[in-house]
Amino acid sequence: MKPTSSSVNGFYSSLAHAVDDLERSFAACDGLMTLQFLHKAVSLLRSSHLHLTQLVQRLHLPAGEKWLDEYMDESSHVWEACHVLKAGVSRMENYHSAVANLVSLLDDAHRSPGSSNPQLLRQIMRAISVIRRDAVGIEEENRVLVETRIEALSLRLDEKVPSESKLNGFNGFRGVLYAMRKVSSFLLLLLFWGFLSWWPESSSYQTEAVEGSLFFGSGFMVSMRRLQQRVVQEVERTEGRRGVLMHEFRSVRGVVEEVKEEVERSGGCEGERLGGIKEMVERLRVWVGVLRSGTESFIGQLDDFFDEIVEGRKKLLDICSNR
Repeated sequence: MKPTSSSVNGFYSSLAHAVDDLERSFAACDGLMTLQFLHKAVSLLRSSHLHLTQLVQRLHLPAGEKWLDEYMDESSHVWEACHVLKAGVSRMENYHSAVANLVSLLDDAHRSPGSSNPQLLRQIMRAISVIRRDAVGIEEENRVLVETRIEALSLRLDEKVPSESKLNGFNGFRGVLYAMRKVSSFLLLLLFWGFLSWWPESSSYQTEAVEGSLFFGSGFMVSMRRLQQRVVQEVERTEGRRGVLMHEFRSVRGVVEEVKEEVERSGGCEGERLGGIKEMVERLRVWVGVLRSGTESFIGQLDDFFDEIVEGRKKLLDICSNR
């Protein structure tokens, strides 16, 4: 995160700079919830928590005080939310395999041009049905996961701002922790929308733009609100329906539907009559490859983040025990 600073004000400025960068990334992705954008969001989540841990070590906070409990509660909250996120993303694994199987079957059809193979056609149609069923299952299971866990996770952005005197408590630690809670909730909400499910009611979770407070002097809350509004506007403009917003997942589903229509139109597996599918298959091969590598890499980022949370908690406990 830039600019690098060990000061509390520097932490706020870093958050504003990082959220502005995330907004530029969203614009560069043409307002789409791409894996590239979602990876940047989880990277910001990780880097901001690391920055928080490093800052707390420099604040010379008293051992055995409430600040440590508050930090532990917040890190536990993020830990739990990321495990919910990982559970939803992991459901993509079977989907990748089902799409890869379809691509293999279509390759087989093209390797035997001019020959009719009703059995292969049935296999292709069955593979398409499996993919469509898996996609619906992913969205339904993730919708239920969000509905049953979202309230407990408290991913709301409309929490009342504490008084400035409270935010300055423990050498400014409480203000830093509050800022971290706001940013974490915001980023986790974006990640839930991208990987798990968009639910229209969540678009009303507002960030607050408060003027005249030293805490908000950096403008990171304004940056968050601007990005949130931009994402919501893009979603509502394109579709606004419930479900996974990730662009790559939706692209794979779209190409599978194109393949289904072309196979049904062709009426058989004769290579010449299925010639129109070749370009679709190549697009499907590329999209599912991006989807597989992107989701696997994302899960790897979450696993690394879990390790970082454990290490951060241990460092602060060690600091307290050595004082």
